[in-house]
Amino acid sequence: MRLIVITTPRLFDGEASAITALLEAGLDTLHLRKPQASEAELDGLLRQIPPTYYGRIVTHDHFPLAERFGLKGVHLNSRHPVAPAGYRGSISCSCHSIKELVRRKATCHYLFLSPIFDSISKTGYASAYSPEALEEARDRGLIDEKVVALGGISSERLSQVQKWGFGGAALLGDIWQQPADRFLSHFLHCRQLTLI
Repeated sequence: MRLIVITTPRLFDGEASAITALLEAGLDTLHLRKPQASEAELDGLLRQIPPTYYGRIVTHDHFPLAERFGLKGVHLNSRHPVAPAGYRGSISCSCHSIKELVRRKATCHYLFLSPIFDSISKTGYASAYSPEALEEARDRGLIDEKVVALGGISSERLSQVQKWGFGGAALLGDIWQQPADRFLSHFLHCRQLTLI
């Protein structure tokens, strides 16, 4: 099962170093999600990350950055529902129901399904699925290698995410709410759990 880390919505001091450390430690994919950041701000952040890692970064905003930096891909969401015309990189998207997942599956390389558990980073953003609904979706082949669990994902929940058949898990609050001196060791712990 692959691990994806989504950035915090706001830029912070030392973020490029933190992202680089995660990628050096073996992070599969980093999703750059900064809805309020300007294209120039994201350009500046990316320039602080070694180019060797650009192929593992997906942007949620300012899609021209994907081509400029040779990023892995673009992520579709309510702010940006379509990829640029003629875009040939990886396309992922956010889905908030099984029905939407089915509708979008053929047009994306992988998809986020959320919220699987109550969110760690968004107060009041509660799980939308019962365990039975997720088991049924798995048994019907709707949850598979292309589907990444998002929402309330923590190290303690990774084994359950695997049992439900998800091909990956996206971490946000569980990583960035760690103390600065422990976030990397926590990521490595999560990564080890997915390899068992």
